[in-house]
Amino acid sequence: MFKRHFSQYRRMASTSEAKAALRTEIASKLAKLTCEEKLSQSKSVFQKLMNLNAFKSSKRVSVFLSTATEIDTEPIVRKIFQDGKQCFVPRYSKAGMQMVKLASMEDWTNLPLTKWNIKQPLLADHREDAFETGGLDLIICPGVAFTRTGDRLGHGGGYYDAYIKKLQEIQECRPATVALAFKEQVVERLPLGPTDVTIDLVLYAE
Repeated sequence: MFKRHFSQYRRMASTSEAKAALRTEIASKLAKLTCEEKLSQSKSVFQKLMNLNAFKSSKRVSVFLSTATEIDTEPIVRKIFQDGKQCFVPRYSKAGMQMVKLASMEDWTNLPLTKWNIKQPLLADHREDAFETGGLDLIICPGVAFTRTGDRLGHGGGYYDAYIKKLQEIQECRPATVALAFKEQVVERLPLGPTDVTIDLVLYAE
């Protein structure tokens, strides 16, 4: 019994260490990208997303609010409103992650920044929660690294893995999941754990 538990711990520690090393490696690659390169890749990924049936047919969309080291999602937020869709964005707390409704581009502009320099609605703001009002049709996910087949390495909090699993359990119609990445974030293989969720599609500039 002890030997089996010990070997399970060794595998977990190895996976955790491998994930940490890969996060450092990807961060180093992204730090070398110029503003022009990031803009060019963001435009390419945006166009791919616009061509997806999953985006065209969606009415309730969640999208992460990007930082300087991620594909720029501001044009996506703008397009969601232009198309008359409902836009939901992440709000993190110790209790986990919610997807709460964004009212407009003006609302987006006025969102405060967290200590991680991420736009996020205040916890005190009363906003519609996607879980409580019909779920989501499409979840646009961030991440640190991805494979072409949809494996995803997040930032380590497990927020999106838990959220997607929970939504899949309560929704009658499974939400589509799409990740956005710079080509530098796409790798052949990822160290995965039992709670890691596979994404339907990874969009990146080629």
